[in-house]
Amino acid sequence: MKTKIKIAIIALCIMTSCYDVLDQSPTDRYSDAVVWNDPYLLNAHLAELYANTPVMIQDAIALMTSWDGAPMNRDDNSWGTIMGFSAQMEGTVRTLEIADEAKYNFGAQAHLLGVKRNGIQSNGRELEWWGNSYYTIRQLNNFIDNAASSTIENVEERIAEARFLRAFCYFAMAKRYGGVPLVTQVQELDADSTVLFPKRNTEKEVFDFILKETDEISNILPSVSEAGRATKWAALALRSRAALYAASVAQFGTQQLNGLLGFSGGDAAYYYQISYDASKEIITDGPFQLYNVDADKVQNFKNIFLKKGNSEAIMVKQHSGPGFMDGGSNRWSWDMVECPRPNVWGVGNYHGPYLEMVEEFELVDGSSGVIDKEYAKSRLWTMDELWGDRDPRFFASVWTNGTSWPGAVGGVLGENRIDMHNGIISKEGALIDGRYDSYEGVPAVGDQLVRFKEGNTPNTGFGVMKYLDPTANNMNWFSESTTDYLIFRLGEILLNYAEAAFELDQPGEALDAVNQIRDRAGIARLSSIDREKIRHERKVELVFENHRYWDLRRWRTAVETLTRTYTGLRYIYDAASGKYRLDFIDNIDGSNETPTFPAKNYYFPIGQGRIAANPNLVENPGY
Repeated sequence: MKTKIKIAIIALCIMTSCYDVLDQSPTDRYSDAVVWNDPYLLNAHLAELYANTPVMIQDAIALMTSWDGAPMNRDDNSWGTIMGFSAQMEGTVRTLEIADEAKYNFGAQAHLLGVKRNGIQSNGRELEWWGNSYYTIRQLNNFIDNAASSTIENVEERIAEARFLRAFCYFAMAKRYGGVPLVTQVQELDADSTVLFPKRNTEKEVFDFILKETDEISNILPSVSEAGRATKWAALALRSRAALYAASVAQFGTQQLNGLLGFSGGDAAYYYQISYDASKEIITDGPFQLYNVDADKVQNFKNIFLKKGNSEAIMVKQHSGPGFMDGGSNRWSWDMVECPRPNVWGVGNYHGPYLEMVEEFELVDGSSGVIDKEYAKSRLWTMDELWGDRDPRFFASVWTNGTSWPGAVGGVLGENRIDMHNGIISKEGALIDGRYDSYEGVPAVGDQLVRFKEGNTPNTGFGVMKYLDPTANNMNWFSESTTDYLIFRLGEILLNYAEAAFELDQPGEALDAVNQIRDRAGIARLSSIDREKIRHERKVELVFENHRYWDLRRWRTAVETLTRTYTGLRYIYDAASGKYRLDFIDNIDGSNETPTFPAKNYYFPIGQGRIAANPNLVENPGY
């Protein structure tokens, strides 16, 4: 009987007063209505969306916010991916090793040696930005839709920030895949199949969407905002970069798949003009100046990347808070990965710039930096004789034998100097180069190269200096770097402007923009300009900043430029003179590992798995 009464009471509650329970707000989470109308919660959600766009940081494709990776890692959340390709760990260095800038050495959690040798093949997932992108885009679409009804003051600016992030996601997709499905509304599970399984939009349609969005939001976003947030100028900078990419593909590429890929050749001038106009607006109306504060030109160029909030920074990714081992996830790992020894695992120097990249740095008088190898081998050198009159950007971008570095074991060079000698010529003329050999108390192998010698790993003779903070803690673990990452800086915009101006038959403006860059660097001005000089200046000024690989693809010169062998430099210490003999190492990547860029890699593969999931997708040519 008691049971029957209890059932009756429960039934009565369900039919009457217990309806009130269904009307109550949950107490274990925030409801949508609360989030969209609470400034703190809305901004916190937007901050999460910024974090879910790691591709803004050197084209990192994943996140590692915990030992388990991150929810946004829909393409791949395996240990190798989160360690090797996340923004917090090694994902910011990957494009260095597949361009003509540097060689992958060893020590990393992942690498792209297969891509360097053979290119990306069918179903290849290297550098993919697809599932992770659409995960973030869905969240951004949801934010844009729901925030539109918010009563928060200036919410239209927050919506514009979300639109900026969405445009950036699509730009990162377009430069990889060409045309992709443009999804600008939240896809509901019960939607029509054409919504759930969309076809690819054309490459032109995707770029036009990006340019339309950046145009509109540049008139909504504030001119000044807290560091790390999108502003009017960041929108224009993305517009400058994206339009330049589209213009190059239109000029140098070809249309394929019935117009799904590529542009009409007549579109090039249209897109160059957009890039030119956006760049010029930033240059003339923006509050930015080329950083040029320090009298020492080497330190001045270093400080572009070390001084937070400097005059050149248009938009940055701030890195702060505790390191990963201390519970944080908002730092990156550049210092530990690229620094010389001392290093937590005794490695560092994950990437070695090629000698050919070093030779791109001219002498201060503007003469060629290419070394006459036969002459160089015919004599002995001090480091000042070899490098002393080179473009200051060389010393700010690259480290080598003799470079100053805190804690470095310099041997005959003195303390706090990087020692990269590999072998000693005795006073009797014998070569001594065993790992544990020495001569008159001097080790046969400099401290920086001991691990290379142990692993029989060729070293180019150089390391990456750009972004290295001499005060960073490189003795803990990954994710300790606190330098800001420059998503956009004025130096890039001037070079975008120069390129667009030249292609629009305005060489005078192009020359002036390039000479502004060279004046700041501290090298001789150019008296004339051409396409190759602009591309050369871009290669030197923006080295290791994730531009080179993508530049070569948009210019359609990657097949010729990246299919080749490269050279390294060996320093051999001469005991009698205290100088160095130079030995040039051909095929530094390995005799059986000649780098190759296949033409099909101007577009990445969509992949059979994605096409099986959405039969309306069409694969790119060659896969």
